[in-house]
Amino acid sequence: MEPKSGTFGNMTLVVLWFGASVSIAEIMTGGLLAPMGFSPALVGIMVGHLLGAVLLYLGGTIGAQSGLPSMVSTRLSFGLVGSRLFAVLNILQLIGWTAIMIISGANAANEISQLVMGVSSHLAWALALGIAIMAWIWLGAEGFTKLNVVAVVLLFALTLVLAYVVFDTGAHHTKATSGASFSMGLALELSIIMPLSWLPLIGDYTRFAKNKTAGVWGATTGYFLGSTLMYIIGLGAALHSGSADPSQMMLAANLGLFALSIVVLSTVTTTFLDAYSAGVSTTAIFPKIKERHAAVGMAFVGLCLALWVPMHQYEHFLYAIGSVFGPLFAIVLCDYFFFQNRALNPKLLLHVNALVVWIIGVGAYYAFKGMDLEIGAVLPTMAFTALVFTVIKKSTKSWKFERENVA
Repeated sequence: MEPKSGTFGNMTLVVLWFGASVSIAEIMTGGLLAPMGFSPALVGIMVGHLLGAVLLYLGGTIGAQSGLPSMVSTRLSFGLVGSRLFAVLNILQLIGWTAIMIISGANAANEISQLVMGVSSHLAWALALGIAIMAWIWLGAEGFTKLNVVAVVLLFALTLVLAYVVFDTGAHHTKATSGASFSMGLALELSIIMPLSWLPLIGDYTRFAKNKTAGVWGATTGYFLGSTLMYIIGLGAALHSGSADPSQMMLAANLGLFALSIVVLSTVTTTFLDAYSAGVSTTAIFPKIKERHAAVGMAFVGLCLALWVPMHQYEHFLYAIGSVFGPLFAIVLCDYFFFQNRALNPKLLLHVNALVVWIIGVGAYYAFKGMDLEIGAVLPTMAFTALVFTVIKKSTKSWKFERENVA
């Protein structure tokens, strides 16, 4: 069955989004900041996640108030054709995330199982994770709500064990590691982009909140606490092990089967959200397809991609997300909260002004990124895009394509 309005209580959303944040990707990204040393990286993680949580809260509010999936809500500002363009981009992002999570999960699980049990098969682990994700989706709202609580409680306990082992070694006193240097701007960037990558998804779940305000707070708080914890664990583990590779971190911490449990559970609880929301975005383009069927199909595509495509330069994937979705949601949030544009216009096919501003915003992201600012590139890009959108909306005539008759 598909979820219905009022399906998710506040605690369900806390658990759901905490589980989404407990992932190999989050640990790995925190580990990338190890060249900065613990204290500077910790500042970047905390400040970046606080700013990212604000964006996530605003996006979740739109979903809760409007009852619209995140990608459908972009119709408010861009029209039907514009929203379908972004739905396609979001599907590509989510399939990419699904593949990355399966690849990284299979890599880590294979290395750990090879050392601990003498069993090695990357293909088997990738297939097992992919099938588990599809089964998780197929259970539907009632099934995954109950199982997710159990999985997240176990994950929380396991990650606390990992945190204790890592920080008991004094990793937080370790100086910066060798390798590519990281500025505070890049630390903020990688900390903000991760919550931003969930912005096209959060409305898909907060629209089902029993209590709109509490539900959004619950989802945002759950993600903020979990993601911050994962980044800090990844940072400390990388300083302890000398590697940002999650499997090496856990092996260095001598966690054995505990590490394998973390990898498997975190991969499933996070990746099913990616695949499910890819299915939701697919139904925005093809409304006759059921969300659950589309989500299982997207998980299968992600699994196939994971079996054939190696994962390299992971951080560049994150930067691409920032360049596309930063300007997009700067426009959507500005239009919804500042201009109070909250009613879908069934005639609107494309708002050309908004699309042009988005294109300008994408270019601005890479310009700001090249400046290596102390506040990163996402925030200046979003502020600049919102400013340009505001000026154009107030000072120029709207250029729109509309349908003459709507059935």
